[in-house]
Amino acid sequence: MWLYLATLVTLFYLVRWYRERQLVSYLPDKYVLITGCDTGFGNLLARKLDTRGLRVLAACLTEKGAEQLRGQTSDRLETVILDVTKPESVAAAAQWVKECVGDRGLWGLVNNAGITIFSIPNEWQTKEDFATVLDVNLLGLIDVTLNLLPLVRKARGRVVNLSSVAGRLSTFGGGYCISKFGVEAFSDSLRRELSYFGVKVSIIEPGFFKTEMLSKERFLKTLQEFWDRATPEVKKIYGEKFLASNVKRVEKLEQRCTKDLSLVTNCMEHALTARYPRTRYSEAWDAKLLYLPMSYLPSLLVDAVISWGSPRPAKAL
Repeated sequence: MWLYLATLVTLFYLVRWYRERQLVSYLPDKYVLITGCDTGFGNLLARKLDTRGLRVLAACLTEKGAEQLRGQTSDRLETVILDVTKPESVAAAAQWVKECVGDRGLWGLVNNAGITIFSIPNEWQTKEDFATVLDVNLLGLIDVTLNLLPLVRKARGRVVNLSSVAGRLSTFGGGYCISKFGVEAFSDSLRRELSYFGVKVSIIEPGFFKTEMLSKERFLKTLQEFWDRATPEVKKIYGEKFLASNVKRVEKLEQRCTKDLSLVTNCMEHALTARYPRTRYSEAWDAKLLYLPMSYLPSLLVDAVISWGSPRPAKAL
């Protein structure tokens, strides 16, 4: 029995390996729009796809980021300034993309733009703090996607949404995990709806990577700002020791981060260029060996593990 099972598993992975090595044709004729190309995953992906000959449309938040990217790529790559939180900016960018791609349609849309606030308890935050993150990571992603869907459908192309392991397991407060759970839900419904039109939707679920978004200095500054504006009651409940413990967690974060960003951009590239892309891609050891397995465990056990590794408030029972 075990021999038959091992044979079936081996055959499954051999077939998957063979299917995933097959690429789509005529890549130089295909247009791909990537959001959040100033730095990080988006910047690296734009440069990689450009070297492969694809027609990259790179959306940057700042003109400085766009100028630097153009200086590192070929003349094929074009840039546009895009703030995903502003409907007028999204509409203008969508019109620009429509003029660029013409009758070919948009082969790939990579929703990469995002922000985070790390290790801040929910009680320290306001509705506006949650909204700031959700506006970029979820509502902005949805707005960009809805504006460009007609062009993607025309090309029978791909939508690639950057989620996170935080979209499978909520380990800290604030809007980030909420936004990524929302990206997962939106992507699942979108994949099912667009399958009727030959459009494929993939979700990227990386662990912790060393990008500017996970800057230690920025996190420490943000943590102090939230503590300074907290009410006297909140400060009494949590205590200075709790703040100091969180400062240590942030300082150690960079040591836990994977430095090779190409692990994630390789997944994005595969989702855009493979004939049979995966539904989900998870990269880095912490995603594969820790967070994703934990997401399948009973809540009681997960709560105990997370609580064991987290600082305790001064007035904890």
